[in-house]
Amino acid sequence: MEEQHKAAGGDENEPPDVFCIDCKTPIRAFQKLFGPHKDHSVTQISSAAEEIKDETHKTMCKLEEQIAQMENFASHLEEIFITVEENFGRQEQNLEQHCNEVMQTLAQRYEEKVSGLEVEKKQKLEALYSQLISCGETLDISKGLIETAQEVHRNEDKLTFLQVCAPYVKYKELTKTETDLNLSASMEFENSTIDFSDVRQMMDSINIVPAPSAPVINPQTPNSATSTSVRVCWSLFSDDTVEYYELFYKPVLENTTAEEAKEQDASMVKVKETYCTVTDLVPNTQYEFWVTALNTTGISPASEKAVYMTVPSPPFIKHKECRSCPNAALIRWESGNTNPVDSYTVELCEISRERNENAVTESIVGIPTCESLIQLQTAKRYLIYVRAVNIGGLSERSDSFIIQTTGKDFCTFFHLNEETAHPCLSISEDGFTMFYGDEDIELSDMTFSDNTFARCVAILGELIPVRGKHYWEVEVEETTEYRIGVAYQDTQRNGYLGGNNTSWCMRHVITPSRHKYEFLHNGWSPDIRITTHPKRIGVALDYDTGTLSFFNTDLAQHLYTYECQFLHYVHPCFALDNPGALTVHNGIEAPEYTQFS
Repeated sequence: MEEQHKAAGGDENEPPDVFCIDCKTPIRAFQKLFGPHKDHSVTQISSAAEEIKDETHKTMCKLEEQIAQMENFASHLEEIFITVEENFGRQEQNLEQHCNEVMQTLAQRYEEKVSGLEVEKKQKLEALYSQLISCGETLDISKGLIETAQEVHRNEDKLTFLQVCAPYVKYKELTKTETDLNLSASMEFENSTIDFSDVRQMMDSINIVPAPSAPVINPQTPNSATSTSVRVCWSLFSDDTVEYYELFYKPVLENTTAEEAKEQDASMVKVKETYCTVTDLVPNTQYEFWVTALNTTGISPASEKAVYMTVPSPPFIKHKECRSCPNAALIRWESGNTNPVDSYTVELCEISRERNENAVTESIVGIPTCESLIQLQTAKRYLIYVRAVNIGGLSERSDSFIIQTTGKDFCTFFHLNEETAHPCLSISEDGFTMFYGDEDIELSDMTFSDNTFARCVAILGELIPVRGKHYWEVEVEETTEYRIGVAYQDTQRNGYLGGNNTSWCMRHVITPSRHKYEFLHNGWSPDIRITTHPKRIGVALDYDTGTLSFFNTDLAQHLYTYECQFLHYVHPCFALDNPGALTVHNGIEAPEYTQFS
């Protein structure tokens, strides 16, 4: 058995090749058969490593979430600490102010009372002094009478006594009157009660803080929102004490009157901080926010209203309208949002074995319209995503679209640009057909702009901004007079297509004797006779060789080729010289017979 065990065990220095799930340790396979791990569950080293890596990754993610939560909580605690310090400072300042007011009032009452006592003391002393003077005068008179009476009383001659005494008899009345020995002023002072009602009211108000002033709501900061939430911030510039805030909000509705907006119900949330993340909102929507502050005394006036915006919804890539060539791709999409967005961002993810499909290879930002021409590497596959951008931030990614750069020519796709159309033209809803009605329109009823054709009843197609070969077809009736070709963006709007050096076009004119076809550039055309009238015309543009060719697609017949070096990218151009219709077919590959031109 030992020999079998040793044979199965092999070299003891060999690395472990299985993983014991029960013991959580790598072991060699023979230990599962003969060792202490015989009854344990085992798995492959690679599988165990992947599982443990996944568990470790999940644990790391949970720890990162916990760390983020703790950091947010710590930040919140710091804000609470600061708020407590600020509130303490405000309360201390408020208490000091109230105490100073109470002390000032008491000092004023003291001064008033002392002043009243001084006046009363003066009055008492003056009255007592007057009484003292009167008493002294009475004493002097009484003493003089006594001395005179003694002298008269010592006279023995009765007649003389009577003669002398008679004038003094009248002073006898003085003895009949009782002497007034009462004080003219009291020694006591009036014990008046001091009115401290206002002081008591002030003391009671020491614990009452004033109502807050109106907060100031901050404008929205970039990247502060998601598609369903926004982070709103405000501040308080005064030393007010605040218990909590009430944040009100409602969506901004278009085409509503001021009265209707006032009647619209607002939502409200209560928060203690000077910020709040409001959720359950609608993507790419404007909301009005305002805030009030409250404490035990009352509520502040409302702040000014501020408009915040949620992040847009993801755009929708138009798969059928996206095209690629060996070194570029044209991507088109729909906004997917009711309200306008600021711009778009296109993200490229190169698909390869070495690269993760979610790793962004390149981003093109600040795209103003719903299309973008992207320069790419040849023979590569890319995942394309589009995001919409507003002040709130980036939207979620659109659904992905795979583009492959190959050796095939670019499949041209464009719409008729209605902004350049002559007022007599009308454009179909899909943007591929133009109509020239037979009703007469007065010149005064026509509206022209700098970009519309004013003389030739014409329209431009969208720009073809990719070098290489391009192909499209035009369908017209045999009785329709028309011009089709290409032109620069700055071609004259008050002239005719083909009549200048910025446009090249095939013209069909019906004369009394025949159908005439011209290939115009700068007003000149070669003498060419076409016997079979084409109803569907193919147009082949090659930037690299500098050629523009026309074909009768029904007969696979070459009609004419311009040879010129295009200095700029061109627009397809179309004109109707009499009432009729013209339809453009694009997004199709060029037939083989177009290659010889």
